[in-house]
Amino acid sequence: QVQLVESGGGSVQAGGSLRLSCAASGYTYSSYCMGWFRQAPGKEREGVATIDLDDTTSYTTSVKGRFTISKDNAKNTLYLQMDSLKPEDTAMYYCSAGSRYCAGHSCWCALLQDPYNYWGQGTQVTVSS
Repeated sequence: QVQLVESGGGSVQAGGSLRLSCAASGYTYSSYCMGWFRQAPGKEREGVATIDLDDTTSYTTSVKGRFTISKDNAKNTLYLQMDSLKPEDTAMYYCSAGSRYCAGHSCWCALLQDPYNYWGQGTQVTVSS
């Protein structure tokens, strides 16, 4: 059983930075993809960033150039460095682990919830203007 525990959330002013961490335990080798999702009040959960076993990354358009996803395999820890934060980044952020999404002959770590079957409890990020 995979367990994911997020930390590092908090309150910052616009333009500030935060680094989220996600400590993974249990059997993770079946999980090709790890990702960060977020959910703002009254909105659906959305994919923010993903990283594959070979460190291939993907980002949702609104965070490209500001957020960086990375992982430390030795520490079984996933990170999300968030810079130039904006009020619209305010949300509960969730760490996730799962499988690649396949369409046709291609498979990749998609910014979709369905391929992810392990989730953390979330950490709150609040950005004030």
